Amino acid sequence: MRLHLLLLLALCGTETTAAALSYSLRGNWSICNGNGSLELPGAVPGCVHSALFQQGLIQDSYYRFNDLNYRWISLDNWTYSKEFKIPFEISKWQKVNLILEGVDTISKILFNEVTIGETDNMFNRYEQCSFSWDWGPSFPTQGIWKDVRIEAYNNCHLNDFTFSPIYDKSAQAWNLEIEATFDVVSSKPVGGQVIVAIPKLQTQQMYNLELQPGKRIVELFLNISKNITVETWWPHGHGNQTGYNMTILFVLDGGLNIEKSAKVYFRTVELIEEPIKGSPGLSFYFKINGFPIFLKGSNWIPADSFQDRVTSELLRLLLQSVVDANMNTLRVWGGGIYEQDEFYELCDELGIMVWQDFMFACALYPTDQGFLDSVRAEVAYQIKRLKSHPSIIIWSGNNENEEALMMNWYRISITDRPIYIKDYVTLYVKNIRELVLAGDKSRPFITSSPTNGAETVAEGWVSQNPNSNYFGDVHFYDYISDCWNWKVFPRARFASEYGYQSWPSFSTLEKVSSTEDWSFSSKFSLHRQHHEGGNKQMLYQAGLHFKLPESTDPLRTFKDTIYLTQVMQAQCVKTETEFYRRSRSEIVDQQGHTMGALYWQLNDIWQAPSWASLEYGGKWKMLHYFAQNFFAPLLPVGFENENTFYIYGVSDLHSDYSMTLTVRVHTWSSLEPVCSCVTEHLVMKGGEAVRLYEEPVSELLRRCGNCTRESCVVSFYLSADHELLSPTNYHFLSSLKEAVGLCKAQIAAIISQQGDIFVFYLETSAVAPFVWLDVGSIPGRFSDNGFLMTEKTRTILFYPWEPTSKSELEQSFHVTSLTDIY
Repeated sequence: MRLHLLLLLALCGTETTAAALSYSLRGNWSICNGNGSLELPGAVPGCVHSALFQQGLIQDSYYRFNDLNYRWISLDNWTYSKEFKIPFEISKWQKVNLILEGVDTISKILFNEVTIGETDNMFNRYEQCSFSWDWGPSFPTQGIWKDVRIEAYNNCHLNDFTFSPIYDKSAQAWNLEIEATFDVVSSKPVGGQVIVAIPKLQTQQMYNLELQPGKRIVELFLNISKNITVETWWPHGHGNQTGYNMTILFVLDGGLNIEKSAKVYFRTVELIEEPIKGSPGLSFYFKINGFPIFLKGSNWIPADSFQDRVTSELLRLLLQSVVDANMNTLRVWGGGIYEQDEFYELCDELGIMVWQDFMFACALYPTDQGFLDSVRAEVAYQIKRLKSHPSIIIWSGNNENEEALMMNWYRISITDRPIYIKDYVTLYVKNIRELVLAGDKSRPFITSSPTNGAETVAEGWVSQNPNSNYFGDVHFYDYISDCWNWKVFPRARFASEYGYQSWPSFSTLEKVSSTEDWSFSSKFSLHRQHHEGGNKQMLYQAGLHFKLPESTDPLRTFKDTIYLTQVMQAQCVKTETEFYRRSRSEIVDQQGHTMGALYWQLNDIWQAPSWASLEYGGKWKMLHYFAQNFFAPLLPVGFENENTFYIYGVSDLHSDYSMTLTVRVHTWSSLEPVCSCVTEHLVMKGGEAVRLYEEPVSELLRRCGNCTRESCVVSFYLSADHELLSPTNYHFLSSLKEAVGLCKAQIAAIISQQGDIFVFYLETSAVAPFVWLDVGSIPGRFSDNGFLMTEKTRTILFYPWEPTSKSELEQSFHVTSLTDIY
């Protein structure tokens, strides 16, 4: 790709009064393909695909098979051109820079027919999954995907400004390390003063400085009195996300004043790796502000193949859905992109902790000097850009590259392995780690994910088994074993990837498909599935516990199959996540103390089957509604072991609570419980998982009259003073395809509007598992969905994301339960 800029005329006679001027080159550009046969206007920021679509030259790239049909776009060379006039006289400025914040990816930049630069790294200031993954399409985009502008200045210019809050344990006081980078173009030193102020902390400090010509770094150290109460930033569910407005004013020679403002948050983060009694290995968990936090959440991938489509509104919608589902963490996966500033600002605001991978994933990378120079520039830039965000709690060198190397994914001969290990250490330890340690002392660094953490370091930066249950974090996938059997899951220290696939809703697929595609075995369905054997794996896993759809209507069968894959995914991830949460406080067979559960994956990049809980555009799958419950701060978890039924209480709270546990048993054939019991008052310890209840299944069935495993279901919840403290959870005593007494439920709904919220009053004729409320393409979410309905009536709220009406909801509303496909 070429960027061709032509300066037509610099306007003369303009007096220079400002310290610096900036002239944006955003907006309309001309785009031309390699042989000149196609020329069109295009927006910057943007990409070639978007420009072609906006001009009506291509369809929606996600429609049907267009990821194949439009490969020619990525295979061609493209030139971006712009002719412009600079509205100031260049000769009056000592320095004039062309700033390109992001170019995708290999390009040559010409200015007035003169080559002034080249780019080869889209993660630098001037993506791997662009070439497809098992959840996404191949759209290697080309274009100017971030801002472009011309800057002019005299004497000196502030290039960068970043900071890190540091807590001094010995002094019991907060300090702020501030770093400012200047370009001094004056031939003489530039002197002056700096004033840093945080008014709400009654803090103001002045410094003298003298800047020598050239690139200069100013380091300031701001002390905050220990007598001032500093409110710390906490993850969602653990406290407030308090921030303080800070201003920094540089008053320099020649009447030059430069002022910057920023939001400062104070928090500490520690990665604790220490011996555990009764278990070999080391712990792996995070303390925020000295308090152990169980990380609950998912893995983030780019929200779209075309970054110019990722709006502020979409980012907020997706990230609000994270906290609405009781999550506190996202892992920004290393095969995507470093997200835009607004993503991290929203995470700061919402209390979402970020596990930040560097952008290296599932590959062996070179270590020639040119590549290392590019990587070092990338890493240094990203550290400087991102380190002031409290939401980022850890840097990780790569995704799965240690495991790929040591488990020999690429079939490297044993004699060549030392060469690859040396290259691995060179890249991730001697370069990336070195830069992190030098540039950011406020958070930990690990070389890879999964990794054995401190044990990996002890073994020379690569472990014989990077996926060990005794150290670090693990990635775990198993599509063959029965996901209702919790014993197949690893009792690891931290699960940073795990999951199961499902299909997105029909209303999402309908926009990018035609009627001939609406079959699970259609060419479209096979093409859209990028995970080998994925469709068969979903049906196999669903078939272990559910009857598969058998309607004579092909469209009904397709919709029922979509529904059933979402039921399967939600139930599988629920079972696995609840296992990790209840394993936080115990060691069983020398394993346990699990302190994190980040399922794969949060969001979709297009409309296709994937592991996501949010469909493309943000619609909640059944899994996301389940996550709202299985990530609840207080949760009862039921499971069986050796024919005994147990309920554990899991708490993420900071304090102890007194409560009772209610256990009810229903038959599938009746909306009245056959038995119910309430425990004595229990004290649920804050930040622990403890056993609250146990009873042999045979005794439970006997106590509840005519119950059998096949005819009954158990539900349970925590309460205090008749107030519900937890979601109502449930436990199936048998596979639902073997359920006895389950009959078709007739579910009616009356909808009313209360302000901006809609209320759905539901009434059922029978017990209904996995009740799914759907309003098609109307954007919004329900207060609960995919639930087990064991009572005759239930009230559910709908929160629209855009203005809608009661009549629109009534026309679009549809309800499904498992009984509809049996």
